Amino acid sequence: MQLIKLIAFAIIISCSSVFAQKNIKIIPQPNKIELGEGEFTLNTKTQIIASKELQNEVNFLADVLKKGFNKNAKIQSKGKGITLAIDPTLKSQYGEEGYILLINTDEVSIKSASSTGVFYGVQSFRQLLPTDFEYSTQPADILIPTIKITDTPRFPWRAFMLDESRHFKGSEEVKKLLDQMALLKMNTFHWHLTDDQGWRIEIKKYPKLTEIGSKRADTQTERKSDKRTGEPHEGFYTQKQIKEIIEYATERHITIVPEIEMPGHAMAAVAAYPWLGSLGTTTAVPETFGKMDDSFNIADPKVITFLKDVLDEVIALFPGEVVHIGGDEVNFEPWEKSEEVQKFMKENGLKSPVDLQVYFTNQISNYIDSKGKRMMGWNEIMGDNIHEENQEKTLEVEQKLANSAIVHFWKGDLNLITRAVKDGYNVVNSNHWDTYLDYTFERTPLSKSYAFNPIPEGLEEKYHSYILGFGTQMWTEWLPTQEKLERQIFPRLAAYSEVGWTNLANKDFTNFEDKLEKLKQRWNLAGVYFYDGEKKLD
Repeated sequence: MQLIKLIAFAIIISCSSVFAQKNIKIIPQPNKIELGEGEFTLNTKTQIIASKELQNEVNFLADVLKKGFNKNAKIQSKGKGITLAIDPTLKSQYGEEGYILLINTDEVSIKSASSTGVFYGVQSFRQLLPTDFEYSTQPADILIPTIKITDTPRFPWRAFMLDESRHFKGSEEVKKLLDQMALLKMNTFHWHLTDDQGWRIEIKKYPKLTEIGSKRADTQTERKSDKRTGEPHEGFYTQKQIKEIIEYATERHITIVPEIEMPGHAMAAVAAYPWLGSLGTTTAVPETFGKMDDSFNIADPKVITFLKDVLDEVIALFPGEVVHIGGDEVNFEPWEKSEEVQKFMKENGLKSPVDLQVYFTNQISNYIDSKGKRMMGWNEIMGDNIHEENQEKTLEVEQKLANSAIVHFWKGDLNLITRAVKDGYNVVNSNHWDTYLDYTFERTPLSKSYAFNPIPEGLEEKYHSYILGFGTQMWTEWLPTQEKLERQIFPRLAAYSEVGWTNLANKDFTNFEDKLEKLKQRWNLAGVYFYDGEKKLD
């Protein structure tokens, strides 16, 4: 009889756990949920209890409560209410980003080893509130179920990339996207600021980069088409604006990784300063998209100095550890035809353009290292020639990429990842078939986004820790408007948040779709466009 009671109790506990997972609608899915009995009453009398070291998190929570109750919450260092606390002893089990959210009938507690974890606990708490809580004045009492959530992310690198070279979006749109990233516990904003079609960051030593390089006369409207918008396009961020956005992101525990493309995707810069180029024929910022003709003339010491000068200003602006240098889709033809470049290669024992690129990349990596930062680049920085037009060529690569570099995988044989981690490199996996947000929902449906696993199938477990995480990319060639942009990003960004945060055993696409309905209601209230399947994007 006793055994039967124990079995019955175990079944009840198991069912309770399943019920909790299905009915607590938090995205990304927390990794452990335990439902209690009873409810906590949240109202205008609820206090926030915290020390001064959590002032940023207190301010964020207080703003949420004010939106709902139209009244400032009282903030105390002691007492009962919603307590935010740092507990260093939690680090060994939950790391820097994990948290414990405990809701009893008489108080709420959010604890973590760091302010970041506390912030993420606040995001989970927000999602337990009524959907319209932050968008309309609430009744006096809000009832929240008692619950214990213990949670920690699967990967430390959970990134969203916005390309603004092709279509400049501006500070308000960037902040709007950062707000949604924060809600979804995504911690890295990869900001693609330079490319062939526009230079979007002020560099004070080289003002023509924005005076000329941030403007193009017209814009292609369709792939492989002569159609144009008939209107000029321009825009860039001053360093003051960038500092404001960095501060906004920092308050939301998001690190910004700037991308300054080199040695290819360089024509906006070359249009501004023609001596930077290899061809000597670039006179305007391109209005078409795709792989462009010119690349930086990296055999010229003046060009290397220019790039280091640019990096100096970028590094001074961005406090994060990583600087992305692109490195993808380099057009080697200008180097192959340049007598200056060929002479440089011969003098330095470089047998192929790929060797030249890796040689250059190592120069830049060493320079970034010397500034206390770390270089990141797309996987061509390893010397892998993955361009379709070059697949028939066999190029002997003798140069080896600097050990400190982070390899950002986007295209090619997945075995490249295995080779990279076996060689000791950290990898961020952004396999384009799984993570590119400019792809249609027919090509990359929500279910495919959700199913993506940054750790490739078959990779030995001893190498799993080399996979830092993933990034999802929003390339904007064909997305000129805010509405089109956001309908490509949402709701897939929510799916990717669970890719980065939730353990595989706790992922459930049916459950995710159910939770997504509540998030869509929030997006409607927040003025966020999202794809709902009812109409196709142009």
